[in-house]
This record gives sequence, structure tokens and C-alpha cells, in this order.
Amino acid sequence: MTMDQRSLSTLLIIGGVLIVLIGLLIRVGAFSWFGRLPGDISRQGDHVSIFVPITSMIVISLLLTLGLYLLRRFF
Repeated sequence: MTMDQRSLSTLLIIGGVLIVLIGLLIRVGAFSWFGRLPGDISRQGDHVSIFVPITSMIVISLLLTLGLYLLRRFF
């Protein structure tokens, strides 16, 4: 196994563990606040409902940016 294969396999294992942990947190309700942040727009009419999660999208963007920065920095 070359060094590139080892680092790729390590990244895949870490990614899999993170996905499982996030799935477990979602399952137990740790992210029930998500989608109801201040700045998330929700309007209900008679025949239509609109939901625009602006703040939630910004939070996801910041977390992904930080995570990808750390991956590039340490691997």
C-alpha cells in the first residue's frame, strides 16, 4: 500500500465515522433547532407554503468551509 492509498483510506474511514455520528445525532434530535433559526423565512398561505432557510444555509456553508479547510491543512 502506497502512502497515497493510506491517506485516502484514512480519509474515507474518518468521513464514514463522521457520517455515522451525524446520523446518530440527527436520530436522537440534537439538530431539532436546525431550520428554525432566526433569519429562516417561513410563510404559510391558503394553498401555498414557502420556506427559505437563509440562516441555516449560511451555517452549513461555514461548517463545510471550515471542515474542508482543516482537511486540506492536515492531510
